[in-house]
Amino acid sequence: MTMSDKPKIRVLIIDDSLLFREIMSKGLASEPRIEVVGFASDPFEAKDKIPELAPDVITLDIEMPRMDGIKFLRYLLPQYPLPVIVLSMLKTSVFEAMDAGAIDFVAKPENLQDDNSQFFLELKSKIIAASQTHFGYRRQKKSEIHLEVEGMRGTIDSKAVIAIGASTGGTDAINSMLTKFSENMPGMVIVQHMPAGFTALYAKRINSASELSVKEAADGDEVLPGHVLIAPGDYHMTIENCMTGYRIRCAQGPKVNGHRPSVDVLFNSVAEVAGPKAIGVILTGMGNDGAAGLKRIRDRGGYTIGQDERSSVVYGMPMAAYVSGAVMIQLPLYRIPDEILRKLSTR
Repeated sequence: MTMSDKPKIRVLIIDDSLLFREIMSKGLASEPRIEVVGFASDPFEAKDKIPELAPDVITLDIEMPRMDGIKFLRYLLPQYPLPVIVLSMLKTSVFEAMDAGAIDFVAKPENLQDDNSQFFLELKSKIIAASQTHFGYRRQKKSEIHLEVEGMRGTIDSKAVIAIGASTGGTDAINSMLTKFSENMPGMVIVQHMPAGFTALYAKRINSASELSVKEAADGDEVLPGHVLIAPGDYHMTIENCMTGYRIRCAQGPKVNGHRPSVDVLFNSVAEVAGPKAIGVILTGMGNDGAAGLKRIRDRGGYTIGQDERSSVVYGMPMAAYVSGAVMIQLPLYRIPDEILRKLSTR
């Protein structure tokens, strides 16, 4: 089947601004794989149009009259289990929307114009990713989701480091993993594909729910036991040796695999510096960022884990890593924390 033979991704745009709806329609029209099938000015109108238009993906504004986007996600989305991408200028609302069921978000520009190419480039990519969403991850048994992981035995190796990479669906997956760990853990470094200005707030939200100390990384930060450092949006993150163990380096540089931060950039540095002391984990996301870096961690003697298809929102990055031979063990999300602890304990 050629690209032209494949059915287009049907998109419903929910936004109360007529001007924004028109700009969105024109901006998405340049992508041959996407078709805007309709518009709704609020969730009530959307409720009537979803059965009629049968969209594959919904884009959703948060700030709307009559019913805001978060209420739509909480009360109407369960009736229509469709992938929703949230568009908003309010950072706190974005994470509330993710908690309520949205699978991804794009920061809404203050002055959206027809030529706002970067916004539309990101939005098109995320619509395509959303169309590949695997909804099996939402049907996990409660016993799986609330499984208590076994505590780590023994002392922490000061040179051990856990590196995690994720994209679409990763914000929820990372949060789920980190809340299972106690402060008696090696240092962790994470790349979650996310724009500038959002990673600090994301780290703060996880920090409030976890026993670990979680923050947005800054150049020169030390990788310490019980601490988690999340790559800042629009910056690559690497680790290097220092007197106490490892230190963070943040720099911009060209995008890698279309991303900055890139999982491959982090994983490659972890492989080079930590080698057999490293545990690499690749989680849900579209594309192949992280596959080559995870393979390098494995080749250097580290231990590598991939999220399985059933529990992934988008089985892209984990699949690319698995197919390349980078993954030593593939597991559902709920089992990954216990596997990390098991591996640390056996060391």
